[in-house]
Amino acid sequence: MNDTLAAQGSRSDQTVDWLCRHWVVWFSLLTGVWVILPWVAPVLMHAGARQPAALIYLIYAPQCHQLPQRSYFLFGPAAMVPLHEIVARTGSVNPLLLRAFLGAPDLGWKVAWSDRMVSLYSPLFLGALLYWWTGRTWQPVRWSWRLLLPYLPLLIDGLSHSVDDLFALGIRTENGWLASLTNGAFPLSFYSGDAIGSFNWWMRLITGLVASFALVRQLYPHLDRGFAAMLHGNRSRTSV
Repeated sequence: MNDTLAAQGSRSDQTVDWLCRHWVVWFSLLTGVWVILPWVAPVLMHAGARQPAALIYLIYAPQCHQLPQRSYFLFGPAAMVPLHEIVARTGSVNPLLLRAFLGAPDLGWKVAWSDRMVSLYSPLFLGALLYWWTGRTWQPVRWSWRLLLPYLPLLIDGLSHSVDDLFALGIRTENGWLASLTNGAFPLSFYSGDAIGSFNWWMRLITGLVASFALVRQLYPHLDRGFAAMLHGNRSRTSV
């Protein structure tokens, strides 16, 4: 009995030891699956496997508004579908009905989260690979209010979109203020809508990437040292 308990304890200690030493490996696998699954949903829809695809959309629904006009589409003529085309299919501008629109054979099928979520969460996976590739040599960043600066553009962009969606003010739908500020120097497609290359798309892309990579830079060195401390504590305990 004692030998069995000792063997189980030894295997448990070895598992903890492996998880601590190789946290970048399993963390990369977990975040990799997390950021890739939304792209699997439209692949399944295209293949006719609608039930597994619907499950993925359902799992990611609490994480994202899943509005189709701000989502990438696969297997269609364009990577993003403008709102007026989606409204023509759904017959409504109600966000709840819009988010339920998954696509169509002639339009393609939407990714299970929006373009902002793609730019915001993908660096969590890519950052883990980068951290491993650079030899895990990043030094922890000491706390300072300046660490909040990379997140402010994301907050402003997200809030302005939310307010505009809620009250239909047009501040982000048409971006007339930006057209006036730049004296109409860019094409109308830059100011209006959410298509790739538009101001709204660029802002969601840039603010998401900046905030996410800032989080990676600030967090991963602390994770590394935290797991190293756990490893040391586990070895100290088992050596007693």
